Amino acid sequence: MTPESKNTEPKSTPVYVKYIGLSFQLFGVIGGGTWFGWWLQQKSDMKFPVWLLLFCFLSIGIAFYQLWNSIRSDK
Repeated sequence: MTPESKNTEPKSTPVYVKYIGLSFQLFGVIGGGTWFGWWLQQKSDMKFPVWLLLFCFLSIGIAFYQLWNSIRSDK
């Protein structure tokens, strides 16, 4: 065994990989919430898109909350 192999630690994943995964998660949450609002709007037969707007903005809020927690845990 060489001295170099004793002190080597497993390399961690690059930071950009974490943020690429986080971006897919944000798109998934916003897309899923918007799709659910659209689906609920189609089932309700209302003229004004209340459900679409509600779930769209709610999913954006959840996505930014997840982003905030991820950034806060990095410090």
